[in-house]
Amino acid sequence: MKNVSGDGGVLISIGEARRLLVELGVYPVWSDSMGVKSYSLLVKTSRGSVFIDPGAAALQPGFPLPSDVKKMLRVKAVGEIAGHLLDTDYIVITHYHHDHFLYPSDKDLGNPYIYRGKTLYVKDPNRYINKSQWGRSRVFLSELLSLAGSSLEEYLCEPLTTVFPDPVEELEYAHRRDYGGYALRRRELLLKGRRWFESLRGSWSSGGWIREPINLDDGTSIFFADGRTFSIGDTRLEFTKPLFHGIEYDRTGWVVSLWLEKKNYRLFISSDLMGPIIEDYTYMIIDNKPDIVFMDGPPVYLFPYMMNRINLNRAIENIKLIIDSQPLFIVYDHHLLRSPRWRGFAGEVLDYASKKGVLITTYAWLKGLDNVADNVSGSSR
Repeated sequence: MKNVSGDGGVLISIGEARRLLVELGVYPVWSDSMGVKSYSLLVKTSRGSVFIDPGAAALQPGFPLPSDVKKMLRVKAVGEIAGHLLDTDYIVITHYHHDHFLYPSDKDLGNPYIYRGKTLYVKDPNRYINKSQWGRSRVFLSELLSLAGSSLEEYLCEPLTTVFPDPVEELEYAHRRDYGGYALRRRELLLKGRRWFESLRGSWSSGGWIREPINLDDGTSIFFADGRTFSIGDTRLEFTKPLFHGIEYDRTGWVVSLWLEKKNYRLFISSDLMGPIIEDYTYMIIDNKPDIVFMDGPPVYLFPYMMNRINLNRAIENIKLIIDSQPLFIVYDHHLLRSPRWRGFAGEVLDYASKKGVLITTYAWLKGLDNVADNVSGSSR
């Protein structure tokens, strides 16, 4: 099902978007617009519930809220996530950043056995992963195995391959873009990034892989999700191959995003593509014709120090192309809402979507709340 096209077209309301998500059994849980770093989503299927990215982290020190309020919001978010996890049958972890998963030992979680007896689809911890996430994935899996009376050492193996194609070489549209005066600097950064990738490729080839599937005595099962498809009752989960977390050779590593199909609707659920910034990811989304898009916006709170104007413009141009493809609506949240000035950067996108008849919303708006970033000092409305 698609939206009515073009200027002057019928704009789906937030209320209608909310009702459609309920009809599909899709429930936004927590996100940055609600005052905590998170992009957690609950999906109810005919064979049980799926929780996507059950994680939460306090907003960055520079966000204008008192630190005790940030901590309180994080505790509240983890409490709600834990409540859903108790009744969840399947869990998706798209990558190992702290706002996308919780260690069993997390003191705010309160129940280390909360993953017990569930099926987990997780980002492959062996390849297309940076060093910090390599370590976090092993701490996470070690805790799960220990609670079931097992150990990670029982599942260690030699690398299954030493061939890791460079994903930048597979990009087409990103290389075609006219970067103007930034082209030389871009080439320098890509060369530096290539060296970083080569060092990781050496690490992935050196051993210490974790084999899967992992089937524990307590009923917990763990599968690596990258590039695979799983059917759960009336719902289909199709995971992408590993994608850069932001720009090409982004040092924060790789993520998997996913397509969710249910009741003849197709949803794209981004996991930290930051815009998307990379043009090829934009066309991947457009070519798959989503009805609903969950997209994390660019991290404008890092502008201009860790995100430059060129890449910010890429993200804005790319989301406008997705708007042109006429999804019913776009949930535009996560990194974008970490800045009280987010509207100053995204205003062009909001205006463009309105003209094209495509609703842009956030988790907070879907829940009938104000965005936390709109109610703090420094916000521009």
